[in-house]
Amino acid sequence: MIRARSIRLRAALALAVPVTLLWLGAAMVTARLLTDEMEEVFDSALQETGQRLLQLAVIEVLNREDEGVTRHVAALDAHEEYFTYLVRDDRGRVLLASHAAEAAQVPVFAAPGFHQTADFRFYQESAVRGTVTLTIAEPLAHRRDVAGELTLALALPVLLVLPLGVLAILYGLGFGLRPLGLLRDQVARRNAHDLAPLAAEGLPAELRPIADSMNQLFARLDAAFDAERSFAATAAHELRTPLAGAVLQLQRLQRRTAEPETARAAAEIEASLKRLTHLSARLMQLARAEGARLVGPPQDLRPVLDLVAQDFDRGADAGRLHLALPDAPVMSTLDPDAVAIIARNLIENALRHGSGDAVQASLAADGAFCVRNHGPAIPPDRMHRLLRRFEQGQTAAGGIGSGLGLTIVQTIANRCGTTLHLASPAPGQDDGFAATIRLLPQPAPAGPPQLAPPAR
Repeated sequence: MIRARSIRLRAALALAVPVTLLWLGAAMVTARLLTDEMEEVFDSALQETGQRLLQLAVIEVLNREDEGVTRHVAALDAHEEYFTYLVRDDRGRVLLASHAAEAAQVPVFAAPGFHQTADFRFYQESAVRGTVTLTIAEPLAHRRDVAGELTLALALPVLLVLPLGVLAILYGLGFGLRPLGLLRDQVARRNAHDLAPLAAEGLPAELRPIADSMNQLFARLDAAFDAERSFAATAAHELRTPLAGAVLQLQRLQRRTAEPETARAAAEIEASLKRLTHLSARLMQLARAEGARLVGPPQDLRPVLDLVAQDFDRGADAGRLHLALPDAPVMSTLDPDAVAIIARNLIENALRHGSGDAVQASLAADGAFCVRNHGPAIPPDRMHRLLRRFEQGQTAAGGIGSGLGLTIVQTIANRCGTTLHLASPAPGQDDGFAATIRLLPQPAPAGPPQLAPPAR
């Protein structure tokens, strides 16, 4: 897997490498120019020193009484001597020499001026009609040492400043890319149902077109989802009346007919129409879960759950639901209709898919609503598919459910920032199924549904 490269790091390298190369190139050119200037300065010093020494040497030689005698100038103290010189007469005899000068290292040249060998730079000058010649020498190693120190002095700032420059570039890029991080955080904080426009105020000119394009995309998606939800809700609503009429006509037909085959066929058609009516009701609930307002003023959850339980007690499952409510009010900003949809779907799911025993529903003081039943435990691989739309399971009577009950509850949970927990076997049991959801909306969006591990 190729690791994604950071824009900040890539930009820092793209800036640091050319700047470093330019700096090194400038330092090399500067070092070359300074070396040439240094050579001129050294030659000028060598020439000036030689000319001054020649004047002193002429005076000293002319004032001698002994002709052709070599005299060495003694050093005042120990020091490194960069200039050595010899003064000769017209016959090549050494008349005057510096204390460290050796005749073999200082040759006589045919012409005055500058001369150079592999190790020394020379300057030669004559006086008194060529009878007195001075040759002064400077080691080239001295010049190379100075040039090396000069180059090092130019290179050290590069070595020291370069890491600081890279850090400064990284900081500058981080500061400049901070609005991009803010835009990224805006997108990362959203869940799948939040299509509100991004805040474009304060964004740089380079990022504003991105935010505008994303807002246009969100608007198109919101319109498409609204159209889809509106179609599902409208279709489900429009089907209720003809389906109810068809069921009524079939019931009248069953009462009037005396033929067993006709009565049995009418009963099968009636059952199919009732399943279709149930499915249309679930589609309307799903459309409401996906698009309606789910948060409102705080209200007590207990009356809503008690009303739902009474509806089940008046139906075919009378006596099977046991609801436990706390004595103190449990306040929640979740819309009562949404609470009723959650409770009705979880309870109906437990009644339909249980073993026929009692279903336990309870509300805790912290808003946790739990519904559990008895029946065969659901395999782990099956648990992960329960929240898929139209994932149907066998009911206790051998029928097939609509496959939307848990999906509707999970949709509401995601939009409200809470979590739906599923477990099978139910906690504290060897069998059954349990669904738990906190009916107190949270400000942060919820993650995927959590599946509890099987009980041991």
